[in-house]
Amino acid sequence: MSHEIHTIDAAGKAPGRLATEVTRILIGKHKASWTPHIDDGDHVQVVNASKMVLTGKKLNQKVYHHHTTYAAGLRQKKMSTVWAEDPGDVLRRAVSRMLPKNKQRNERLKRLVVNN
Repeated sequence: MSHEIHTIDAAGKAPGRLATEVTRILIGKHKASWTPHIDDGDHVQVVNASKMVLTGKKLNQKVYHHHTTYAAGLRQKKMSTVWAEDPGDVLRRAVSRMLPKNKQRNERLKRLVVNN
């Protein structure tokens, strides 16, 4: 199991379409030797994340949700706030939510590096 490093330029690409490409590489589905129970994906380095193109009104209308499991613990954050803090976090969140929710998820996310 050798992990290669793939460098992807995010300039001019939509976060969702870029995230599907990154997710496919992290999972390892681009390889002929792909097996569902083996984590054989590669490392991905994304550059120019701040130059991604957001389509439509997503920047002002999209809201990220998560619940703390405490009463009244629903936390919401607009995409515009996340983008202002770190544009790469928009891509990280998209990739994280596209990965299968299993034990390999955290290991796959560790192989993702996003540079603004």
